[in-house]
Amino acid sequence: MKFRIVTEYDSATNRYAVYCPELPGCCSAGDTEGEALDNIKEGISLYLEPAPVKLNPDEKIFEVEVPV
Repeated sequence: MKFRIVTEYDSATNRYAVYCPELPGCCSAGDTEGEALDNIKEGISLYLEPAPVKLNPDEKIFEVEVPV
């Protein structure tokens, strides 16, 4: 899966900030642009990881596949 990543250099901290516009709140940083990009890849993986769900007895979970 491909995502757009926005990078920007922060001169106040001398670090690179990165975020993914398609995934609200998914952001990271690094001392170099490469490190920041590696960090956001890990962040995206964690963002997309399913969270555990507690169900009531009358609820069901289904998985659906959507073309991308």
